[in-house]
Amino acid sequence: MSWLEDTATSYDTVAPSYAGFVSDALEKEPYLKAALTLFASQVDGPALDAGCGPGHFTAYLASLGVDASGIDLSPGMVDLARRSHPELRFEVGSMTDLALPDASVAGVLASWSLIHVPDDSVPVALGHFHRVLRPGGLLVIGYHVGAGTRLKTQGYGGHPMRVNIHLRQPWWLARRVREAGFTVDAEWLLNPGAKVPQAILFAAK
Repeated sequence: MSWLEDTATSYDTVAPSYAGFVSDALEKEPYLKAALTLFASQVDGPALDAGCGPGHFTAYLASLGVDASGIDLSPGMVDLARRSHPELRFEVGSMTDLALPDASVAGVLASWSLIHVPDDSVPVALGHFHRVLRPGGLLVIGYHVGAGTRLKTQGYGGHPMRVNIHLRQPWWLARRVREAGFTVDAEWLLNPGAKVPQAILFAAK
């Protein structure tokens, strides 16, 4: 199976338990909530949540007045998102092959979804983000900081998974974002003392 199939199947398997795991993420992570709030305040038009999972971040953006929609590789996640947030739009799709017109959105959020994309496919995803964004559009990426790749075989309630998690250094991701045609505006490092810190990158087209 390809990494796309592995990722989709894995998240189909854990969809309900994953939704429970992240249901209070914004309350537990005030700096993450602040980042999404900042994103919402800066986006002037429709926004795409790329790798939306159960739609919790999509729904938060919508609560702030953003015309937000989501895509995810996992049909199970998309089904769950649609049932949880029937007023919003969710579709099965891949960030490496976005089925959106050029310059059709004002913002793209990729919150810990690019972590499953192999290094050699990251420029492909970033190229699609750049293509679908309007001039001046905003890109926000959340990711795990580190080096190397680990295979996750179990998670979220003990369910079996087979999905690679790619850890990346801020300089590595920032370089690829710039090479895709973006200007990097800011980088936030979250919980820097953790075994695997998190980071958020803000960039503009």
